[in-house]
Amino acid sequence: MAEFNTKQIRNVALLGHGGCGKTSLAEAMLYVCGATDRLGNTSQGNTVCDYDAEEKARGFSLSATPAHMAWNDVKINVIDAPGFLDFEGEVKQAVRVADSAIICVDGKAGVEVGTELAWVNAKSTGIPRAFFVNKCDDPETKFARVFGQLHATFGVHVCPVFIPVETGKDVTMIDLIEMKAFKYDEKGKRIEMDMQPAWESMAEEYKSALAEALAGTSDELMEKYFEGEPFTAEESAEALHNGIIQGTIVPVYCGSAVHLWGVVAMLNAIAASFPRPTARMAEKDADGEAIDIKPEGDSAIFVYKTIADPFVGKMTFFKVMNGCVRKDMVLVNRRSGAQEKLAHIYIMRGQKQLEVDELACGDLGMLAKCNDTNTGDTLTYSEDVTYMPIAYPTPYMCRAIAPETAKDESKISQAIARMLEEDPTLRYENNAETKQMLIYGTGDMHLAVLTSKLKSRFGVSVKLTEPKIAYREKITKRCDVEGKHKKQNGGSGQYGHVKIRFAPGDEEGLTFVDATVGGSVPKNFIPAVEKGLVDSMLKGAVGFPLVQLKAELYDGSYHPVDSDELSFRTAASIAYKKCLEESAPVLLEPVGTLLVTVPDALVGDVMGDLNKRRSSVLGMYPCEGKNNGFTVIEAMAPKAEIADYTIALRAMSQGRGWYSYEVTGYDTVPANVAAKVIAAYKAEQ
Repeated sequence: MAEFNTKQIRNVALLGHGGCGKTSLAEAMLYVCGATDRLGNTSQGNTVCDYDAEEKARGFSLSATPAHMAWNDVKINVIDAPGFLDFEGEVKQAVRVADSAIICVDGKAGVEVGTELAWVNAKSTGIPRAFFVNKCDDPETKFARVFGQLHATFGVHVCPVFIPVETGKDVTMIDLIEMKAFKYDEKGKRIEMDMQPAWESMAEEYKSALAEALAGTSDELMEKYFEGEPFTAEESAEALHNGIIQGTIVPVYCGSAVHLWGVVAMLNAIAASFPRPTARMAEKDADGEAIDIKPEGDSAIFVYKTIADPFVGKMTFFKVMNGCVRKDMVLVNRRSGAQEKLAHIYIMRGQKQLEVDELACGDLGMLAKCNDTNTGDTLTYSEDVTYMPIAYPTPYMCRAIAPETAKDESKISQAIARMLEEDPTLRYENNAETKQMLIYGTGDMHLAVLTSKLKSRFGVSVKLTEPKIAYREKITKRCDVEGKHKKQNGGSGQYGHVKIRFAPGDEEGLTFVDATVGGSVPKNFIPAVEKGLVDSMLKGAVGFPLVQLKAELYDGSYHPVDSDELSFRTAASIAYKKCLEESAPVLLEPVGTLLVTVPDALVGDVMGDLNKRRSSVLGMYPCEGKNNGFTVIEAMAPKAEIADYTIALRAMSQGRGWYSYEVTGYDTVPANVAAKVIAAYKAEQ
């Protein structure tokens, strides 16, 4: 039997802006629970959750890392998620399997962009939220200011539960549920203090906001609230629990993770008030339909994350969605139909693995070397059900990737394939037109981390460069040209002669018309003429492929002995070259539909930037759904001008905006821009 049953499990995602102290809070919780014997520090690179070499080197989280601990007979699985926008896919994984979220807030900086995005990500999955105002040891932290920001930004459901009333080296905090005061020293030790009149008056203001929120959870408490009767500690605790699950209360806690202030109160709240995995009673399938959760039903797991480890092998992280899973159980992958034997089941604490025989419904675990199972897969014992996959952001930041040496070239394909399995926010493309390998990510930091991981994990050194744009050419004028190929050097010679009318075509490639009469060009040589033109179109006047060409072969001549297919192919090529000289070819560039979604206040800035990028704004309209206060700007934009748009839009919108882009066709490049493109192309050649 599993050590912890479903009622004893709490899955909590730690979210927030980069640098707000999520990893430090996870470290403090592990230390207070006795799961670690030392308190790690992110700056020293010795924390449990930031164990990857790249995370240690950079000093911040890059992936969603689970870590388990026990507190008050409850198993707490925290998932420490990154705060930087480039790693939003990891945040999506964390909130997909978490049953609640703690959003960390820097007590000095207050509400930041990452705070708002964390709220949006947690709200999108419908999980309850709570705030932890961190860094209360900083003398510049003003809890009242930060709470005011939270209340104004996220609504009246935000209410205080644990507040500071004194700051400095010896800080005092009050638990508003039990109205108890605790003094903390610099080492995190807390002592219960007698409530002082000054503290009571300070707490009373916050207490009234909490009481109003608690009263909304039941009719009985609402009646007591209007009659002015105080709530008992038991009533308050139960109301807080119900309010968190219902989403009508978003509690605010505070403390300092590095000094362990407020960590015990946070752990007590998770164990007593945060929801168990079955609190929502239902999951969703791939079609968005509700599926009942049955802790005693048939086994089913959902894979929310994979890691490509060259030493351990493929690590598959999962959540038990239904029933329980046991060692040596055989489950079926609903995507591939393959069977997976759960030879070893592990629970994770950072990189530390602990093997277990069984996990209850709602718990998080890891399987090693499941080669046929990928992120987003559902594995079940008997039921034919597929759980709702994770909706990842589309990567648009593109770079050309190339091996640095021949040794790296032999290993790069396999290494990239492993990284694509691990990170669904990466996309790979082998572009036939530009002859480049392209890698797409969610930002420049995302791609920089990819190159570092390829080097450290697989020994593959790569370089990232600007991707080439797949320019094309087309003619703009009609012309009537003649191509004659005649070669005689003893014996049988070569002779081919064609007359062709060229014009801009409507089709993408060559539109070839045979208009010859009287056998001026024999029928068996007509395909050779067409083939000669198709081959010649691979290079236009500059060197880019020529498209949309109409060619009408209307006359020519032949020699009964010297003419052959090669001669007419060559004659067609000569005619094509004359066409390029007379028909005013122009350069074409890929253009596409750009949809930019930004807050209403930033519409002017974004439109001004789009105009600088040679984009044509087609219109704008309010964003529908949950994103009130946002506007969608629709534009036609050249691909060459939005190569760095991921970075530019984040800078303009402070991370609040997003966009989508799809190439829909080609358009003529302005003459001044074309001159620069042609000069750069010739210099490269």
